[in-house]
Amino acid sequence: MGTSYAYFKKQIIPLEDAKIGVMTHALHYGTGVFEGIRGNWNDEKKQMYVFRLKEHYTRLLSGAKVLKMDLPYTVDELCKITIELVRKCGFKEDIYIRPLAYKSSESFGVRLHNLECDLLIVAIPWGRYIDKDTCHCCVSTWRRPDDNVMPPQLKSTGIYLNNAFTKTEAVENGFDEGIMLTPDGHVSEGSGENLFLVRKGKLITPPICDSILDGITRNSVMELAEKELGLQVVERSIDRVELYMAEECFLTGTAAHLTPVSEIDHRKVGNGEIGPLTAKLKDLYFEAIKGNITKYENWCTPVYNL
Repeated sequence: MGTSYAYFKKQIIPLEDAKIGVMTHALHYGTGVFEGIRGNWNDEKKQMYVFRLKEHYTRLLSGAKVLKMDLPYTVDELCKITIELVRKCGFKEDIYIRPLAYKSSESFGVRLHNLECDLLIVAIPWGRYIDKDTCHCCVSTWRRPDDNVMPPQLKSTGIYLNNAFTKTEAVENGFDEGIMLTPDGHVSEGSGENLFLVRKGKLITPPICDSILDGITRNSVMELAEKELGLQVVERSIDRVELYMAEECFLTGTAAHLTPVSEIDHRKVGNGEIGPLTAKLKDLYFEAIKGNITKYENWCTPVYNL
C-alpha cells in the first residue's frame, strides 16, 4: 500500500526520479550526514505516527553544522516537509524515513569548505531490521573510532564504513550483530544500535564519551525505564567481560527498535531467553511509539488527517 516519493531539489517527486550526478562530492568522499526516522502504523487508530521527529532533525542540523553545511531549513520546516512527504506516499504500514544532507558539488578534492550542499528525504516501507525475537551477537574485531579520529556522535555517511565492517563480519561468522569496543577496550555499541545491560537490578549503558551515538531511541528507553519501571539507569564504561556476566542485554536503535540479545560470543545471556525487565521495556516502548501512551504522545507526530 502506498507509493514511494522523495523530497529532492526542494520538491516532492517520484522516488525513481530523484537522481544525483556521478561526480557528486558526497558519493566519493562520504561528506554527508543522515538520520533514520521511523513511522509506525497503528492499525487500530488507522494512523501513522512518526517517532521523535523534532529530535531527529535537531540532530541532523547539528551534524550538518559540523560538516560546514548551511542548510536553509529550520527544524519545524523539515518536520512539515516530512509529514507532507509521508502523507503523499500514503503508506499504511511501518516505514523508514531517511533524510540525507550532503555535499552536492560535482567536484573532486578532499575538503569540507567551498562546497555546495543539498538535502534529500526518502520514505519507504520497512518492517523489522533484525528479523528475530532475540539476536546472537559477537564482539567485533573492528574498534569504534574515538572523537579525534571520526566523531561517533556525528551520524555521518563516512563513519558508517566502520559499522559496515562490523555488521558483515558478524553475519559472515554466523551472528546477527557485532558489538564494537572503544580504542581502549570498553564496550561501545552495535553496528547500528546502542547497547544496554541489566546487572543487579540496574540498567547499565555506555556513556556518550565511550564512542557511541547519542541515540534518540536510547534516550527514550532510558526515560521509560526510569519513569515507568523505576529502574536506576547507570551510564558508565562497561568492560568486555561484563557482557558475559550480564543478566539481560538488549540493543536499541531506530531500525532495530528494542531487540533482546540472547547470546554473546556463544555464551548465553542469562538463561538465553528474553529477560523480564527487557520484556517490560520492550512492551512499553512499542506502546509508546504507536501513540498508545498518553503521557508520551508528544513523542509521536500523526501523519493523516482523520
